[in-house]
Amino acid sequence: MERKLTVGVVCYPTFGGSGIVATEIGQAMARRGHTVHVISHDVPRRLDAGCRRVIFHQVATRGYPVFPQPQYALALASKLVSVVDYEGIDLLHVHYAVPHATSAWMAREVLGPRAPALVTTLHGTDITLVGSDESYLPITRHSIAVSDAVTVPSAFLREATWDRLGLDRAQTPIEVVPNFVDVERYAPPADRHAAAAQLADLWDGDTRVPVLVHVSNFRAVKRVPLVVELLRRVRQTIPARLLLIGDGPERGRVEARVRRLGLREHVRLLGQQERFESLLAGAAAFVLPSETESFGLAALEALSAGVPVVASQVGGLAEVVRHGETGFLAAVDDVDEMAGYLVRLVSDRATAETMGRAARKDVLARFREGPMIDRYEALYRAVLTARERPG
Repeated sequence: MERKLTVGVVCYPTFGGSGIVATEIGQAMARRGHTVHVISHDVPRRLDAGCRRVIFHQVATRGYPVFPQPQYALALASKLVSVVDYEGIDLLHVHYAVPHATSAWMAREVLGPRAPALVTTLHGTDITLVGSDESYLPITRHSIAVSDAVTVPSAFLREATWDRLGLDRAQTPIEVVPNFVDVERYAPPADRHAAAAQLADLWDGDTRVPVLVHVSNFRAVKRVPLVVELLRRVRQTIPARLLLIGDGPERGRVEARVRRLGLREHVRLLGQQERFESLLAGAAAFVLPSETESFGLAALEALSAGVPVVASQVGGLAEVVRHGETGFLAAVDDVDEMAGYLVRLVSDRATAETMGRAARKDVLARFREGPMIDRYEALYRAVLTARERPG
């Protein structure tokens, strides 16, 4: 029997996809008997406090007059040194390049021969927005290049990483390991009408009016105000409603758009929600008109629940949504095309239900947790074996 590992997982604690994926990988490893230490500045939202093999370590930052702002990257590096020394970490798995990969590299420099292996998982904006910014590019490139292994959730992000950071493909191999979904949690309802009724209770209980759903962190890249505009266009043809789940910097603009378009009675904003799968299961369609997506975890959750997705044809979304089979993809600037697809789904329930069944089947075939955790566990062991070889 192969020995159990002690793994450190570094992630952001927010509702964004990187924190969710990191937490669920860690918890899945713990269920396999490994010991997992989660290191972050706050408790990740989906961390299960009842998982006994998962230990949380909080990174504290302190301000000093000489510092223009608290130094999280340095505090994290120092915390990693302490956790590795005390807990005997075999391998660090860091999620998001900036600053986690850089902090891990600094910690390994301090630890020297005691340093653990390092696996870096990139999630998207850490490369397409932050990491490729000239202010961070040199240190981001170096931190990724010195990692023992690098993974990404999509072929799109692999190419973007090599191209934007100017990395040598041969010297810095990158493995594509798609994100996964809890297919038991995000599952089609036993009674679709009952699920639609629960969703309709947010309004007047009328299940005859279909509901569109969007879930995100309300950053500008998600284009949530456009979701409201899409509702307006759909309603020119057929009655519909919109449920928005999440919060973030764009919420004020979204609320203003809803008021300006006279849609307040047709839109509900629930803010951040830990559990929303029962509402998602009653949706007619899921809407994700993002400017860019390196994968699209929210879309995957909808597909798993048997809800067809209408999204932008950008980034890694085409690797998640099968156009014409499990949903529709439209050119990022073609609002009319996207609205037309939504009208088709809400007015033709037979098509929507066929797509929903196909979506669930596709998720079960390609995005289950078990096979992805097998791949991560094999990667961990391969990295550790390579480091143990002499020379």
